[in-house]
Amino acid sequence: MFSQQGTVSPEVLEGATKALHHRGPDGRRHWISSDRLVALGHARLSIIDLATGDQPIANEDESRRIVVNGEFYGYEAIQRELEEAGHRLRTRSDSEIALHLYEELGAHCLHRLRGEFAIVLWDGVNRTLFAARDRFGIKPLFYTLHQGTLYLASEMKALFAAGVPRRWNAEAVYYCGGHGGPQSSTLFQGIHQVPPGHFLTANEGHIQLRQYWDFDYPKAGLADREQPDAGYVDEFRRVFDEAVRLRLRADVPVGCYLSGGIDSCAVLGSAAKQLNGPIRAFTLTFDRPEYDESATAREMAAKAQAEFVPVPIRQDQLADEFSDAVVQSETLCVNAHGVAKYLLSRAVRDAGYKVVLTGEGSDEVLGGYLHFRRDLPVDCQLTSSLHKLRKFSPGVQGTPSLNGHGQELETIRRLLGFVPGWMETSLTLSAKMRQLLADDFLERFKGCDGSRGLLNDIDVPGQLSSREPLHQSLYLWSKTRLPKYLLTLLGDRMEMAHSVEGRVPFLDHCLVELVRSQPVSLKIRGAVQKYVLREAVRSAITDSVYHRPKHPFLSPPLMLNPQGRFSVLLQDMLRGSVLASIPFFDQKKVVSVLDGLQSADESSRVANDQVLMMVLSACVLHHRFRLSG
Repeated sequence: MFSQQGTVSPEVLEGATKALHHRGPDGRRHWISSDRLVALGHARLSIIDLATGDQPIANEDESRRIVVNGEFYGYEAIQRELEEAGHRLRTRSDSEIALHLYEELGAHCLHRLRGEFAIVLWDGVNRTLFAARDRFGIKPLFYTLHQGTLYLASEMKALFAAGVPRRWNAEAVYYCGGHGGPQSSTLFQGIHQVPPGHFLTANEGHIQLRQYWDFDYPKAGLADREQPDAGYVDEFRRVFDEAVRLRLRADVPVGCYLSGGIDSCAVLGSAAKQLNGPIRAFTLTFDRPEYDESATAREMAAKAQAEFVPVPIRQDQLADEFSDAVVQSETLCVNAHGVAKYLLSRAVRDAGYKVVLTGEGSDEVLGGYLHFRRDLPVDCQLTSSLHKLRKFSPGVQGTPSLNGHGQELETIRRLLGFVPGWMETSLTLSAKMRQLLADDFLERFKGCDGSRGLLNDIDVPGQLSSREPLHQSLYLWSKTRLPKYLLTLLGDRMEMAHSVEGRVPFLDHCLVELVRSQPVSLKIRGAVQKYVLREAVRSAITDSVYHRPKHPFLSPPLMLNPQGRFSVLLQDMLRGSVLASIPFFDQKKVVSVLDGLQSADESSRVANDQVLMMVLSACVLHHRFRLSG
């Protein structure tokens, strides 16, 4: 908190920090400046330096203080470097290095930090608040200016607890399901996120955001260097193993999330060969066999000599925990996979673990999703895109109005020369969602161009122009879906809801900087995706994993069981007063879809799963956060 008029309240600080207890149950501490204009609070999850690592941490003369969420890797060497330069460290924690590096380098300290982090630092010498977020948005960081006070927090519920108004951001609701508008936007009015790879500075009367890192893909045909495939594979293996090794460092046990996919299997395989003893691997199992990957995961655990821990999930459990998981995520979901991750993290916590390695980020770095294959040939024409937008699933009646989508696609095509495959798909879902919005709300945004809001936020000449289409698509996905959805609903929020820290080797920036310089053919080669990863970990994974095609992590659609508890929740919420109180939706349109489900076959029910999940999660947020329009 940084007040520019009046003084900060200890009670407000305590309430906001208490709202984050789940992120740090091992202790809460606060610091308020002598002039009562600045305050820092911290809820600690103790992983490194269990004895002396409490925060906020002060420098030697107490002119600067810091709070950190996350981990810095390779910190021991920096500790030695700082001590040799004359710094006296108060703790042996990794967090303290950022404070003293800032003393030495100012904002440029961020280039020395390797890991997943969000930091807030008060520089009393220069009367400046400094805050920063890691390069990919693994750790969240939100801010708002309310009644002359700047608030920052890891979750928006802490801002609400501090008294920030609880209002929907109507524009963000309109664009939900699409690619989301500006990087800093959230679902809530007046609340912004520090974008990945950015830092914020604030002093009296001035707040500024600046970027300190970007992907910098090479221009097409200008790869940094050329070498045989074996050379690329060897260097990938070396840096990947290092990223895993660094993330095994903790003063508490480290486990691993394991599915049947190559990403988590690669992480487990690398970890297993670098540890002296077995690692515990936690795997979700579902009661519908077509979504259950436990057989493949069990085989992989046996190869890695890991302790296999299945975590069975039933559909009714997903329904029971849906609301709590959505509240933790603070976003709209399209599948119950986030709820499944929420339950998995609870099982990990109950098993006595605070740290797990995860496989998130691989698809974003290596082009793993199937839609990225559509970006290899540059043949995405606007007419084809418009045709695809008119193909909608059964159950939603009528032909949807594009309501600006044609304009959005034209904006993308004009700037990039093609439309990335994932953006077409996103706009299709967004158009389905808009079929359920109120007519007056649609009219309010008629002709608005969400693509312009996103692309105005992007350095198109510096980061996209003349790049391979696949790299352009990966870049835009990593600026939008990765931090705003995947690292939220399948990462940090679901893990930290139960005080578990997820570590993400594939989003080690040294690994990403290596991969960005490798040819596109090392990412997707013919029908093989993530080619360089498959070859690099070939000896550490099973044959079935090596040959297995990409399967996105999804839980069984909750519409599959019309007699289950989820159906009761869905019907009660969408037919009742909660949906009626949200000013954006037309309840009659929603009820019409619900009525159609009664006689629909399984495929038709599944076709409506994503859009109804979004409406339902909006109802949960509206009700639990007591939001106004």
